[in-house]
Amino acid sequence: MIKIRGLTKRYGEVDVLKGLDIDVAPGEFLVVLGPSGAGKSTLLRCINRLTEPTQGDIHIDGELATSNAASLRKLRREVAMIFQHYNVVPRLSVQKNVLTGRLGAVPSVLSWLQVFPRKDVEIARECLRRVELDEKAEMRTDTLSGGQKQRVGIARALAQQPKVILADEPVASLDPKTSRTVLTYLKQASRELGITVICNLHQIDYAKEFGERIVGVSAGRIVFEGKPEALTDEMLQRIYPGLDEGRAQSASPQRDEAPATGLHNFALEEA
Repeated sequence: MIKIRGLTKRYGEVDVLKGLDIDVAPGEFLVVLGPSGAGKSTLLRCINRLTEPTQGDIHIDGELATSNAASLRKLRREVAMIFQHYNVVPRLSVQKNVLTGRLGAVPSVLSWLQVFPRKDVEIARECLRRVELDEKAEMRTDTLSGGQKQRVGIARALAQQPKVILADEPVASLDPKTSRTVLTYLKQASRELGITVICNLHQIDYAKEFGERIVGVSAGRIVFEGKPEALTDEMLQRIYPGLDEGRAQSASPQRDEAPATGLHNFALEEA
């Protein structure tokens, strides 16, 4: 689904990304693990062209991603983004925030008027049911908790009906219990809908728990790539240089209650 070759991003004299090669299979839940400043966010921003790479090629579903207008329109329809700080519009209702994921599928005049076809409203409600927020559809989004706002972000991404979701530190601001709940919704949606997910994390425990495969990044280079069970203390030292075993354990969130289960298995209609 995603093929990255020789990806480099340079700011002035500093190479933030240094020739990354990454393959992501269709429907895979890939975790990119690394400390702050490792280049994880820059990687995602290069994939969706919010940042222009200095060098390298990115292919998505067999097509080269470029910055020309036609390619960008297609890219923004097929690749959804979940941000660390929610990026919801506080004064809008939960449902209208989710409906912004449908903007690429409706005429511009309707989007300006915040008028959406019934089919799009049904898609938004399906997505809210998937993250168990359908009962809050008409509430203002600024009345929700942080975890609920992030679930709105997941529903909005799903409403886009993308091939790929890029999640940039989606639980960095959440407590451990809420973090596991949010990651559970995201992974289950990926599995049930066949969406390829690249999820940036810096928490070791979550990477092992939710990643089907982990790519470890340190100082702009890939220093580990493999299954979660292969993430040994030695590998963690490569990702987090100078982090001893005790500090590695303290860097990982502590387990508490199991994540929410019983998520609904709703299939989205074709747009």
